[in-house]
Amino acid sequence: LAGVFIALGAQLSMLVTHTATSNFGVNQVIGGAAFTLALVLIVIAGAELFTGNCLIAMSFMARKITGRDFAKNLIISFIGNFIGALTLVLWIYNSKQWAFSNYLLGAKIVLAANDKVNLSFGVAFTRGVLCNALVCLGIWLCYSGRSNLDKILALLWPITCLIACGFEHCVVNMWLIPMGIVLKGNSSVLAAIEKVQGKADLSNLTFFNGFMIDNLVPVVLGNLFGGIVLIAGVYWFIYLRPSKKI
Repeated sequence: LAGVFIALGAQLSMLVTHTATSNFGVNQVIGGAAFTLALVLIVIAGAELFTGNCLIAMSFMARKITGRDFAKNLIISFIGNFIGALTLVLWIYNSKQWAFSNYLLGAKIVLAANDKVNLSFGVAFTRGVLCNALVCLGIWLCYSGRSNLDKILALLWPITCLIACGFEHCVVNMWLIPMGIVLKGNSSVLAAIEKVQGKADLSNLTFFNGFMIDNLVPVVLGNLFGGIVLIAGVYWFIYLRPSKKI
């Protein structure tokens, strides 16, 4: 479910910004706020998000669960999120929502996916670190909320920030890049791309080399580092680390 929810949020974010040609920063914030839908659905409706589950590392560090249990949770949630995201590629493709505004929505999806597969390893990794630090902070803040409204407001700013800043979330990319790969074969979408920016080089927008190797590997590693080390590890050290007896 989390993969579906993330894909829905990403699609909404693309939809509300796809015709914007100016005020880049403002439009990024609007897209980020729209994407918050995904985390609201995950937290309130209930779903297992791979990146958010990095916080379970605190239980491992506190010796409440085994390393095997932690790894099993991450692997299962990763696979489940991937299946959910790819499923929504099929649903959205068949809905033809990408044809909105004379195929400009499809063009935006393809161009965004193409930008992601052409990031260097270091840039993709760093953006992945910062992204999941914000995701985990948003979920951490939810624990202080007593009502659903509290939780929504707690999620709003960290999640808006990660999208507005262009950070890399592996589950978002599980939907966005395959969606871009599918749409790049549509002649109407390609024509819309040419109207927007001229002929684009989409040669690296491929499933294995472009997506799996050039993007997903560094982004997953970055997401793991950001969630496990920067957030779970730091908060465990501050609040849960056993104190030394004097």
